[in-house]
Amino acid sequence: MPRAPWVVASLTVALLATTVVALQRTEGAGPAATTTDDALPSRALGLSGHRRLVRELELGEQERARAARAPRGAAGPLRTVSGPLRSARPLRLRIPSLGVDVPLGGADEEVSWDSSGPAPGAAGTAVLTGDGLPLGALRRGRTIEVPRADHRTAVFTVVRVAPGPAPAHEESAGRAHLRLIGGESAVLARLTGHRVTG
Repeated sequence: MPRAPWVVASLTVALLATTVVALQRTEGAGPAATTTDDALPSRALGLSGHRRLVRELELGEQERARAARAPRGAAGPLRTVSGPLRSARPLRLRIPSLGVDVPLGGADEEVSWDSSGPAPGAAGTAVLTGDGLPLGALRRGRTIEVPRADHRTAVFTVVRVAPGPAPAHEESAGRAHLRLIGGESAVLARLTGHRVTG
């Protein structure tokens, strides 16, 4: 490749990568913002397919970050669910956007499960409590993961974050929900998928 086109291509990729980082930082402060063509400098450069390139860069960076955080034997790819999972004892609580990854169950643990109710992922509303959790920083659409004893990780999507011990909500029969209570906030999330642990 001649030197001039190579330099232009390198500068273009660097500019797009910088734009992706800037967009991720502004989106991290709240709900994801809709990106318009005018918000990206690639339009000014006359590049075609810039949205696809930006998305590929974002996904690659997210996947690398996930792989760096994941322990060996971590859960596999996300699978969608058509209904609740079978009941199984929860083992951990993970909130990727907050950097939370804590065990469940013991008397000395930070987070506890109300075992008189459903297990996370089973039909009904499972309740987890942890006083030290910074739940006020969670946003709608973020995910909460609960690895379970059946080698599945139940993945929930946040529906509502509210001050106080329990958010107001309506639940549909036969669905799986998670109520997460911590500090002065409570989160309601619904089961949207699961991962199988290898």
